[in-house]
Amino acid sequence: MSLSASSSLLPVDRTLAVVLVVLLIAAAGVAAYARLADENERYSRSIVYAGVRAAVQLAVVSTLIGWVVKHQAALLAFVALMYGVASWTAGRRITKNATWRWAAVPVGAGALPVVVLLLLTGLLPLNGIALIPVAGILIGGGLTATVLGGRRALEELSLRAGEVEAAMALGFTDREARMEIARPAASGALVPGLDQTRTVGLVTLPGAFVGVLLGGASPVTAGAVQLFVLIALLAVQALSVAVTLELVARGVITRAVPGAAVP
Repeated sequence: MSLSASSSLLPVDRTLAVVLVVLLIAAAGVAAYARLADENERYSRSIVYAGVRAAVQLAVVSTLIGWVVKHQAALLAFVALMYGVASWTAGRRITKNATWRWAAVPVGAGALPVVVLLLLTGLLPLNGIALIPVAGILIGGGLTATVLGGRRALEELSLRAGEVEAAMALGFTDREARMEIARPAASGALVPGLDQTRTVGLVTLPGAFVGVLLGGASPVTAGAVQLFVLIALLAVQALSVAVTLELVARGVITRAVPGAAVP
């Protein structure tokens, strides 16, 4: 199947725009009806904002991507921009105090070694057509794992602060006490990636597989690409969660106000 043929599967026209608007309104409406929210935001409003923002960002990227892939400096700057935005998003999702900046460490610790390994082995060529989507997938995986791991670890420490103090009274160090409480909660951040990998081909056919297949490659090649993406994501997410957990356990990333004791 050629790209021209596959593009007809999702025509970019008024019908697509109407369907997207209806789906976005439906998602926000369900969230509002069910009162889906946490202490920081109402998710009905966030769904609308995320949808509109995604549309604007994709429109800009679609316009610029053809130029970016032809200039290596612009290509590397674009990848750095992706990393910066991912780090900011992860940090602000985890905490509102100044320690949010440390989220850049687990996001980078997960994605950077895997990208470098792929470049050094020649599996990933240093050009925009390959580098941007692969780096984006891996950085996105690091973002998700960092957010889930960090939020769950800090929430668990807040809820079980008395157990942390009890462990310290028994002779545990600050880090050891926090680690014992936070580790099981933070480890849950790996569950979505594990489930996606376990059920691939049986429940879902992720984007990499479908995209390569629609691009004209054989099913075997599409499967190999998808397996590569899934295994690489598992490595990225495991690294990101491990580093996030360490930073939380050491009190580097906290939810405490300035000057207050770390939970």
